[in-house]
Amino acid sequence: MKRIARSANITRTMPARAKASRSKTASAQSKATIGKSRSAPSPQAQLDRFLDKFTPNIAAQARTALRSMRARLPGACELVYDNYNALAIGFSPTERAGDGIFSIALYPRWISLFFLQNGVRLRDPDGLLAGSGNKVRHIVLETPALLETPAVQDLIAQAIELAPKQIDPTQPRRLIIKSVSPKQRPRRPTEK
Repeated sequence: MKRIARSANITRTMPARAKASRSKTASAQSKATIGKSRSAPSPQAQLDRFLDKFTPNIAAQARTALRSMRARLPGACELVYDNYNALAIGFSPTERAGDGIFSIALYPRWISLFFLQNGVRLRDPDGLLAGSGNKVRHIVLETPALLETPAVQDLIAQAIELAPKQIDPTQPRRLIIKSVSPKQRPRRPTEK
């Protein structure tokens, strides 16, 4: 039991459980009020802020590449990872990273298109794909226009066909910020 002073002359006791419960309720109410007074930025605003960390040229190329991929993949979940090494925007049929089919990754000096599933199984007569892992391959996009070339469009079509889960084009576009690394490499090239 804990003593509580109600006025100058009256003292009441309250069980410790009741006090703890009242404290939790008050704390939850203050958090709810704080949450309502400050609204979090939208996922699109956050992505724009992440892109703006890069040079204007890389940011503009990334926005063009993202527009191209969005047009090609309506209904995809866009999963954003602002990681230590790169900013990656994955395109997936679900909110699960493991279901991702493609990813646009931004580095200080270039942008890459990653084929996350079955990259090793893609027919690539032009030799565009790079990488040596068991699953993933990528293309460095010298310009976003490379995405519109017949060779890259064919690779994208193959990857979509081979994906175990298909993107439902009738679904609305969803942009989800999955993670933001507190520590990151510089997003702009360092002078040597």
